[in-house]
Amino acid sequence: MDAMGESSGSATEEIGSQLLKSGAFWEECGSIRQASPPLRHRSPLGRSGSRNTSPSRQKAIKTKPRGLDEETVATISKAVHPDIQMEDNIWAKLPEDLLNEILARVPPFMLFRLRCVCKHWNSILQDNSFLKFHSQVPSHGPCLLTFWKSSPSPQSSVFSLPLKTWYRIPFTFLPPWAFWLVGSSGGLVCFSGLDGLTFKILVCNPLTQTWRTLPSMHYNQQRQLNMIVDRMDRSFKVIAASDIYGDRTLPTEVYDSKLDRWSLHQIMPAGNLCSSKMAFCYSRLYLETLSPLGLMMYQLDTGYWEHIPAKFPRSLLDGYLVAGTQKRLFLVGRMLYSTLQSMKIWELDHVKIVWVEITRMPPKYFRALLRLSAERFECFGQDNLICFTSWNRGKGILYDVDKKVWSWVTGCGLQSYNSQVCFYEPRFDASIY
Repeated sequence: MDAMGESSGSATEEIGSQLLKSGAFWEECGSIRQASPPLRHRSPLGRSGSRNTSPSRQKAIKTKPRGLDEETVATISKAVHPDIQMEDNIWAKLPEDLLNEILARVPPFMLFRLRCVCKHWNSILQDNSFLKFHSQVPSHGPCLLTFWKSSPSPQSSVFSLPLKTWYRIPFTFLPPWAFWLVGSSGGLVCFSGLDGLTFKILVCNPLTQTWRTLPSMHYNQQRQLNMIVDRMDRSFKVIAASDIYGDRTLPTEVYDSKLDRWSLHQIMPAGNLCSSKMAFCYSRLYLETLSPLGLMMYQLDTGYWEHIPAKFPRSLLDGYLVAGTQKRLFLVGRMLYSTLQSMKIWELDHVKIVWVEITRMPPKYFRALLRLSAERFECFGQDNLICFTSWNRGKGILYDVDKKVWSWVTGCGLQSYNSQVCFYEPRFDASIY
């Protein structure tokens, strides 16, 4: 992380002057851009290496895909806007409460870069007054977090769906044994790994660069894990289900951050799991099972498992459970018709206990995502958004269940063949304790 300079003067004067003089840093995959205060109205197409954008060429320019859009059309405007001058004697003396309220509405990734301006700027983002304002503003929106191990340090990129831009977030603060990305919830990210022969779990906040290791479980083996954050209660829980090697006799364990300990619960009464993927929605954890056929549901409030006899659709090759908003539970999987394949999405009817088909992936997306029948894909979701990634394609597909829209996600974060991906909500107020 960049070195932080010394602060001087009063807090508000220093912060205001830094805003005017230092500019805002945005770090994208492969480049860092610094905003120059005198030139605030430059077209993004006018950077070095871009196409000629002189005013004499007044025409629409089609650019390659970036983010969600398959095609972006940019038009050069003839209008010339005068530069807006900001008065130093006004903006350098903002009241602390007003400054915190302004910063709370700045995109989290810009604030993350501003941590490196000076020590006082870094301390403001950890101040209780700022965190109070930050917790009250609407969420930035869903993001895709990719993580992969590389030499000499792990790499991570975050794609902001609202801004349609990739950003790099350093994960060099993590210990070397943090290898498997478990998932993310409420601004926190969970990892697991082997420190020698000891299985360990940690929880971190990428924006604050803080992390801690959870206490060891009663039966400390590699387990299927799921993390849930309760923002209202300012706490989180980690559920450890069955053993990944097939030992189904282990009891379910739940970690509570408020108690800082694991508690033992009922053993999952299932003999054969279909997939290691789990889905958590409406205080319930769901897994696919073959014996007994259907779903196993774990109720977090009671600590007991229950079997749901929801039969899987015929000709289903591989399926993933995806959690939606409220009680919505989706099943995503490939279907085989003779020698043809397709991808479908079903939703569970909780009353009739049946899977109801809601859509299928258009053929052009399916062929581009999985060109070979044996190719593996990953699927995960959040807030009625479902993302598909392929290990060999370096790109992903996003489906909005509410809007019924398919779109591409491309960029550097999906280029690595061993990248692990999950949805992520950037928040400074997410506490690891």
